[in-house]
Parts: sequence; C-alpha cells; structure tokens
Amino acid sequence: MNTKELKNIAESLNEAMETAGALSIKIYNQGLKIKIKEDGSPVTNGDIEVNKIITEKIKVLTPNIPIVSEETVDLTKKNKLKTYWLIDPIDGTKEYISGKDEYTLNAGLIINKIPTLGVIGVPKKNRIFYSFGKNNSFLIEGKNTKVLNCKKKTPNNEIIALTNHTNPPDIILKKLKNYGMTSFRKLSSSYKYCVIANGEFDIYADKVQANEWDDAAGHAIAEHAGALVTDLENNYFEYGREDYKNPTILIRRSDDLNA
Repeated sequence: MNTKELKNIAESLNEAMETAGALSIKIYNQGLKIKIKEDGSPVTNGDIEVNKIITEKIKVLTPNIPIVSEETVDLTKKNKLKTYWLIDPIDGTKEYISGKDEYTLNAGLIINKIPTLGVIGVPKKNRIFYSFGKNNSFLIEGKNTKVLNCKKKTPNNEIIALTNHTNPPDIILKKLKNYGMTSFRKLSSSYKYCVIANGEFDIYADKVQANEWDDAAGHAIAEHAGALVTDLENNYFEYGREDYKNPTILIRRSDDLNA
C-alpha cells in the first residue's frame, strides 16, 4: 500500500471519526448504559455504537484487511495476523463515564507488524489526529489542519511528563527523572501520544503492559511526527503478538527533550 492510498484511507476515516465522536457525546448526554466485562472493566453503549461506525467505515475502505476491536476480539484465540486493523472505540471509558474530556476514539492500521496509519478522535476537545507515514502526522482542530512535528511547546528548562498514575511507582519516577523530568501529570488514554506529537508534553512512561489496540493509532501518530516509541529499556517493538499484549511503554518527544 503506497503513501497516496494510505493518505486517502486516513482522510476518509476522519469523517467517520468526527461522526462517531459527536455520537459519543450525544449518548453520554442522554444517559449511558454501563456493563462490566469479564475482566472487570466497564463498557458502555457509547463504546458499542462508536465501534459500529468505525468498523463499518473501515470495512468499506479496506474490505480485505481483518479488523480486531477491543469490543469484539476473541481472546481465547491466538493472534496470527501481521496486517490488520486495531480499534479501541473509546479509550478511557472510565473518563468517558465520569464526563471528562480526554477519552479518545482510536483506529490503527498495522502492516507487516508495524503501526502504519493512525486516527484518533478527541471529541470533547474538538480534535482529530491522524497519520499515514513518516512526516505525515496531522492535527485537525476546528477547521484548521496543522502538521505535527513534536516541536517543544513546554517551557524552556522544563521537562513535563505524563504518567498513568497520580502516584507513579518508583520505577517510573526514576525513569522519568533520568530524562530530566521537572513535573508530571496523569493522563491514561491514548491522548498522551497526541499531545507529545504536538509538543505539549515531553515524555510518558508506564510499566503496565497495554493491549495493542490501546497503543496502535497513537504509536503511529507520535512516531510519524518524530517521537520515539519504545519499551522502558529503549527497545523498539512490533505488533502481531499472539496475546495482543504490548511491552512497557516509553514515549519521548525527541532524543533531546530540551530542544
């Protein structure tokens, strides 16, 4: 699949992401229906309806590429795919339920185990992030589109980090301090990839192994903007794991976080 084809797919998916985002807000305002899944995590009718919109659009755009979604995946079957879509219809469902504004809608395309295309909607912030290759990462905000390049927007002489915890474990604090962290805040959803790609934060670290659908779209967007996405030991990793479990995550805006 060439760059032009990937560009057309990503831009076509943006419209569906905008529609799904608006629906997620409408469903929340009408009152959510919440169930608890077998793993103890919540799922809402918003997750299900968003999943339908994104999935149906992808089926039209790429009818021959398999789709793996958090809401429909069969975890009893080992993943043998190398090229496939990963969908997390609402990442940050707890934030969504509580009315916060940093939940995201996610679709990432893995080609030969590499995150190649990503689209993330952030409905309550009126933002859509998307990418389809190196130096082709973008933010749509309102009617404006800008190129993402990880250029530092945090204050000079400050390294502002993101973590998955209000009180991060020692291993994460130590890792962030090794990179010169001066302060941090909690951000759990894939929005972390987007704000690092946009230079609003410098680094993120987490020892929890997320599922592939939690990372795929954001991984593509951040990496295509110039960020470095590795495990905590700075090893690059591929997708296509049998259990869909990614390793630990380290996202850096650049090699030099002061630049």
